[in-house]
Amino acid sequence: MFEKIADKKIRDAMADGTFDIVADGRALDLTDYFSVPEELRMAYSVLKSANCAPEEVEYLKEVDRLRTALAAAADERARAPVRRALADATLRLDLALERARRRK
Repeated sequence: MFEKIADKKIRDAMADGTFDIVADGRALDLTDYFSVPEELRMAYSVLKSANCAPEEVEYLKEVDRLRTALAAAADERARAPVRRALADATLRLDLALERARRRK
């Protein structure tokens, strides 16, 4: 009985979006989490908790940083080197993810 009540309360809160807000009121950003292949998410979460990020996570951060820099670039002259660096970082990420998939 108690489990059903608790389950209903949790489902209602999920439907209302209660769990989408972190403690300081900012929306929860799960972009990094969902950009990792589903079969690697749990392992990466454990590694992150242990402060041991695999190379793919570092590449994800680099790609995100470069995308932000590209969006903020003032003109094409500033965008060109960032675009090249983003292409290189994306390739490194893709290769690292492919290696990780093959290890399975």
